[in-house]
Amino acid sequence: MTDIAVVAVVIAVVSLGRQRIRSLPVTTPMLFVGLGLVLGPNMIGLIELDVRDEAVVLLAEFTLALVLFSDAMRIEPSRTKLSVALPARLLGIGLPLTIALGTLVTKLLLSDLSWAEAGLVATVLAPTDAALGEAVVSNPAVPVRIRQALNVESGTNDGLVVPVFSVFLALVAGSEIEGAGSLFGEALTEIGIGIGVGGAVAVVLGIVVPWVTERGWTDAEGCRLVTLGAGLAAYAGAEVLDGNGFLAAFSCGIIARIFIGPSTSEHGELAEDLGQLGASATFIVFGALLVVPSLEVVSFLVIVCALASLTLGRMMPVAISMIGSGLRSPTVAFMGWFGPRGLASMLFGLLLAAEGDVDPDGDLFSVIVLVVLSSVILHGVTAAPGATRYANWFNSHPTGESMPEGEMVAMSRVRWRRAR
Repeated sequence: MTDIAVVAVVIAVVSLGRQRIRSLPVTTPMLFVGLGLVLGPNMIGLIELDVRDEAVVLLAEFTLALVLFSDAMRIEPSRTKLSVALPARLLGIGLPLTIALGTLVTKLLLSDLSWAEAGLVATVLAPTDAALGEAVVSNPAVPVRIRQALNVESGTNDGLVVPVFSVFLALVAGSEIEGAGSLFGEALTEIGIGIGVGGAVAVVLGIVVPWVTERGWTDAEGCRLVTLGAGLAAYAGAEVLDGNGFLAAFSCGIIARIFIGPSTSEHGELAEDLGQLGASATFIVFGALLVVPSLEVVSFLVIVCALASLTLGRMMPVAISMIGSGLRSPTVAFMGWFGPRGLASMLFGLLLAAEGDVDPDGDLFSVIVLVVLSSVILHGVTAAPGATRYANWFNSHPTGESMPEGEMVAMSRVRWRRAR
């Protein structure tokens, strides 16, 4: 209980200065990780949780489910062709290439890992987190089309990698399933159950919420509670049926948005706020429990692998995915660099540690922790100046509005930032 109290106090104190922190060269994730490191068992010792404690497992599972659910509810399928063109390239071409290239580079550098373990590392590190680069996706000086692309990518790619993560984890765990065909059959079954349960819950939500709202049976708070319950029901229901609960939460959010429409964003605010609370706690736990043990066993090749993931492993797939888009080189480089790895990678990492099938003292876990830690620092520090420099470059072109970067699209909400 002391651990929970300490984490709660840290979140409360940092949250009191959120607006002030935005004017400083640090970010709230950096503060949470740093305070977790100081308060963890390797320093002051006020936080004494173990990475396999049930509380840590529950934190990771429910936070990931809520994040996937609330992210999915922000996806707007009715966007124009122009709005989805760049995110489609990033997700349809860039994401698979990121996993493939990451698997190859990880295997070449860390030869002691199996191909399945290398693929697991690449998959865990593939999702991006726009919340770590909020100064980029919320800066009005940056072309809205570029901000929209990075925002939609980060809100979608964590859900898309869930089935890939499940397959690689089964391979790494030495599943009792016999044969690759049986393995993929089992994975497809879990995926199907997850999508089915999530879709069924979303359909019920999409019918019930408008019906009771029209009759005045509930209010805005009631809708938020029902929506939160639907997301958790989708996750838990799929898990009970041996399906993929995370994919159920993600698909429930997407389908609910289609059925209910833009008002889903307001209904999902409670789930989003709870997801933010869990995310804040996750950053603290990450700093307290994972950083020091992983850095103690880090090797030169792990450092090289982590740097490759942050640079080559992200920037090359983005560059390839943007071929034929008409975007200028500075824009492609900007989008390639601002692919911070944060919350989703941490949550997947905590689940790996909790499963007990991955050695937390080995290279696999060490490279994941080092990439996330480096990203929290490097992307956090460079977000504001990088966005300003890129915006100045774009605005220095008098024909900027006629460039592909300058074409106007509607902007979706940034994760955990209320629309104004």
